[in-house]
Order: sequence, then structure tokens, then C-alpha cells
Amino acid sequence: MAAAKRGSGGMSEQRRERLRLEISREAARLFWEQGVAATSGDQIAAAVGLSTRTIWRHFRSKESCAEPIVMRGVVTMTRLLSRWPRESSLEDHLIAELSRFGDEAPPVDQADELLAMRMIFLGETEPALRTAWLMACDQVEREMRTIIGDRLGRSADDLEVRLHAAASAAVIRVLDEHIGDAVVAGAPITEFAEVQVLARRYAHMIRTATGGVVGDPVA
Repeated sequence: MAAAKRGSGGMSEQRRERLRLEISREAARLFWEQGVAATSGDQIAAAVGLSTRTIWRHFRSKESCAEPIVMRGVVTMTRLLSRWPRESSLEDHLIAELSRFGDEAPPVDQADELLAMRMIFLGETEPALRTAWLMACDQVEREMRTIIGDRLGRSADDLEVRLHAAASAAVIRVLDEHIGDAVVAGAPITEFAEVQVLARRYAHMIRTATGGVVGDPVA
């Protein structure tokens, strides 16, 4: 069996990512409960049961501790889109994939999704957290370049592909923020409660943003 890929200090990359996510969960919880300014690296370390020195080996600042959990906010959508069959419309694919969550566990559990929403919400007044969210959205855009390029039979670096990817990623960002704001505020989200409604909303917005180029089946 091949040895696990090692990162710094001999730790496997998989274990490193699990530790970073664990730290991120506790940091996000503290940021939400007491505010970013009132939270220290020492407090984050104590919450995880690690030394403060270990925290700084994995993160460059206390605010950057939020990055892994914020990234969880876009994992589900990017995974769904990466599995989009060429012969399916975007609506049909999203409806089928989202419907499966009734029987199968989604890629990200609800607790992490809620923490991500909270950090994105705090990002409206915390520039460092906003940066973490925009970094996650940039990753979505990069993945959309590959997905759209494949469907259009063009390079991911093609200008038109990049423009459509940027537009699609912007749709995902704005809708995620809209849903997250409503959830955090405790407002009703009936417009997104039904799988078919949610799937069609994302698909319709992406079609509109790309001038109808992205969304149809590919022969």
C-alpha cells in the first residue's frame, strides 16, 4: 500500500487537513459567540486542546483559522457541479443530486454549513473573514472554468470560458449569501425549502448570468 502523503513535520496531508478543520470549527464558534476582536489565538488553542504554537504552525493569523470552515460553505455545490453529466441539463442534474440527500448524507454536515454561513455573515463587517469567503469563491470560479470549458469543448483559459465561469461563480456566491443571511437571521427561507425550487433557482440564475450558454445538455 502506498504511504500517505506527508506534509510538514511528518504529518500526513489528510491528518493535517482534519486538524485544520477541527481548529477552524472551534475558531468559528468563538468568533460567533464572542466576536473576532475578543477572541485570541490562546483561546482557540485551548478550545481545541492544542498549544498556541501549534495553531500558528497551521494558520498565519487568528482570522485565517476561519478559512477551512468557510470553504465548507461551497463544497456541496462544487461537488455537485463537478459530477454534472454532459447529457443532462443543469436543472435536472441539480434536482437529481439534491434529492439524493434525503437518503444519503450530503458532502458537508449541517453543523459545518451553519458555521460557514455565520462566518460569511460576519464577513460583512470583518474584512479578514470576508477575504476567506472571497478566497473560497475564487476556488469555485477556478473549478467552474474546468467544468464549463469541458462542456463547451474549449480550454479552461479561453476568455469566454473564464467570463462564463466568473458569472456562474458570482451567482453561487450571491445566492449562498442570500440564503445564509436568511438562515442566520432566523427569517423564513420557503423560497429555497423545496429541492426542485432550489435547483431551478440556481440553474435559472446561472443561465441568465451566462446568456443561456451554460445550462443545456451537451450532445
